Amino acid sequence: MTRFLDERPVVAYAVPLRIDRSRAPRYELANVGSEPLRAITLTLLGSGVMLSGAPRGLLPGQSLDFTLRADNPARNTIVVVRWFRPSGEQYLWRVSF
Repeated sequence: MTRFLDERPVVAYAVPLRIDRSRAPRYELANVGSEPLRAITLTLLGSGVMLSGAPRGLLPGQSLDFTLRADNPARNTIVVVRWFRPSGEQYLWRVSF
């Protein structure tokens, strides 16, 4: 890889979300970052049923709850979290259970 002297290293964007699994099958998704997140949606991949609300934003420190019921979520289920940063960039995060 060629580097130029005036290039600055690109810093990776850390996922600003954390999931609290301590009350399964009810989970809490929290914004632990420093910026507001817009249009957060949750999509279930695999077997199971998920109850979640409409797309919404989360300010830093805020959280949202969702319920996921599945026979074996660790083997058969993934939730995809989608959000937009204030810059308009879209991000996806795959969460395994």
